Amino acid sequence: MKDENCIFCKILAGDIPSYQIYEDDDFKVILDVGPASRGHALIIPKEHYKNLYELPEELAAKAFVLGKKLITALTEILGCDGYNLVQNNGEVAGQTVDHFHLHLIPRYEGDDARVGWNPGSLDPSEAEELMALIKSDPAFS
Repeated sequence: MKDENCIFCKILAGDIPSYQIYEDDDFKVILDVGPASRGHALIIPKEHYKNLYELPEELAAKAFVLGKKLITALTEILGCDGYNLVQNNGEVAGQTVDHFHLHLIPRYEGDDARVGWNPGSLDPSEAEELMALIKSDPAFS
């Protein structure tokens, strides 16, 4: 399945050039053209899935296994000090391209890459309420 209006589908089809660093039967991995840090890459499935909700479980597992494989090698190649694996779902969560992708963001001591949030606090009564609500769903039993 492809989406003719999707920039990642166009990259995968070769209609838009990219800086490919890896490819297998299921994924293409390219350097991000708007990188958070040196070596920032994207794992993109070759089939179009809007987000993680639509991605088949088997492919989701493969994406994260591939992510582990790549960051293990890239940490040594790039000499970075750590890695963020980031995957956003929905515009409010920061997703800007409606095609599932996993960001591999190398982190360097003292870099200014912005991946995070301002920690809040969890009130014990709210925690109890959330646990009850979540555990009442069949998916959690």
